[in-house]
Order: sequence, then structure tokens, then C-alpha cells
Amino acid sequence: MTVTDFEKRYEELKSLAENTLSFRFTESVPQKTLLESMRYSLLAGGKRVRPVIAMSFCEACGGRAEDALSFACGLEMLHTYSLIHDDLPCMDDDTLRRGKPTNHVVFGEWTAVLAGDSLLTAAFGEVLSAGLPDKALVSAGRELSEAAGYLGMCGGQFLDMDGENKTLSREDVEAIHVRKTAALIRAAARMGVIAGSGSDAQLDAASAYADAVGLAFQLRDDLLDISSTPEALGKSVGADAKNGKNTFVSLLGAEECRRRIALETEKAKRAVKDTFSDPGFLCELADMLAGREK
Repeated sequence: MTVTDFEKRYEELKSLAENTLSFRFTESVPQKTLLESMRYSLLAGGKRVRPVIAMSFCEACGGRAEDALSFACGLEMLHTYSLIHDDLPCMDDDTLRRGKPTNHVVFGEWTAVLAGDSLLTAAFGEVLSAGLPDKALVSAGRELSEAAGYLGMCGGQFLDMDGENKTLSREDVEAIHVRKTAALIRAAARMGVIAGSGSDAQLDAASAYADAVGLAFQLRDDLLDISSTPEALGKSVGADAKNGKNTFVSLLGAEECRRRIALETEKAKRAVKDTFSDPGFLCELADMLAGREK
């Protein structure tokens, strides 16, 4: 099978982030098991969507991928923390993530909690260590903070947990995933623009793109939860129904979810076509995420 230019560049950006992350948390310290727990989840694989989004938006603004690399790695640390905590017995109680036993299964619950806490904290240190002007570091730190906290991922996770075994509307479910899923994708896109010294118009376009991609991403995730297998997906399937969660599939049906994915993907592509001189990679990225199988 021929590798397209898009696929080649995606793998290059993904590898750039992964190679950098592989050098993190290798110190010889008494709490070495904590670092092992952090690295276990951080280096477990995955699509590295958020780092790729950050670096590709930086490039779309005329910068280099390397300019956004510290931002990209910080985003992945924060994303990994959220996965570790999502899988805990007090949350979704999952035992499989990225095709491997979840962190708390391997290292125990309290170590997993501390590994997540440590990655969350390290994410901000990574972002602030980027060799960019102070103004850019402050702006990026603010984006990450808002995406991670009560207005973003934590708020979305609260609404998700609080909504279990309740009847929610479509608007309620969208309110969950605008925070839980789309917020960090939005931060990735906007931090990429910041690293590339982009304009206010490009920041707005990045937000619109990320919001649409984030919603399509969650719609696809809900579809995969009912149609995929643990082997293909790398995590448990059917967990939403088991936990009494309201999903887009349960509210809209599979066919309407597919229609919405297509609409949101087109919305994302329109958002960047007139604002960036070469939005081709970003458009292909939206298409790839819409059709992903894991």
C-alpha cells in the first residue's frame, strides 16, 4: 500500500513527539516506581493526536514543528494523566487501555493516582520550558490551564460521572464533551498557533476547527464503543452502556451519528481553508480522525 504524503508527515510529527517523550522521567530517584508508572502510560502508544494538531497548526502559521514541540509534549502528558484517572475504579473502572492493562491494574491505585498527578504537574513545566518568548509561554499556559480545569476536562468528567444512570438531552451530552473531549483539542490547536506567532484570526479559526473536530471525534468514539472489539480498539468496549452513560449513539442512533461526523468534519475544514495559506494537512487530518477505527 502506498504511503501518502499526509501519512508520512503524520508519522514524522508523531515520532518527533514520541522520541522527545521517551527521554522524560528517567532520573535515578528513590521514587523510581512512580516514574515507571508515569512512563508506562505516557509511552504506551496511541495516535498522539493532540501533539500532531499543535505542531501542524504551528506549521500552518509559518513556524517549524519544533517550535511547538514542548507544547506538544506537555499536551500529551496532560492527556495521559486524564486517561490514567479516567480508568480508576472510582471513575470508569477500566482494565484495558491502548491494548495494555491500565495503570492502576499494574501499579496499584494510589500509585496510579500519583502518576496522574505528577504528569499533570509536569505538563506545565514542559510547556513553560519551551524556548519561546515569555508572552507565548504565558498564553500557552493559560490555554492549557483552562482546558484542564473545571471549565474544561475536569468539569466535563464531573458532568459525565454525575450524569450516569440519568436521562440526559443531546444538549447535556454535548455540554459534557465540549469540555471533556474538545477542550484539550482546542488547546492543542490554539497553542500551535501561539507557537507559530499566528494572528487573532488564526486563533479563532483554530478554535472553530478544534471544536468541530472534537465533536466528530467523540461521535466516532461512541460509535466505536458499540461496533469495535477490544483487540482493535485497544480498550474495553461496551463500557458506556455498562456504566449507564448517555452517549450520542444512545440519543441519536448510529446513522445520525455518522451524518453528524460528516457535517462536523466539513465544518472543521471550512474553518481553516480561508485563514491559512496551506490548510491541506489540517483538512486531511480532520478526514482521518472522522474515519478512524481505533
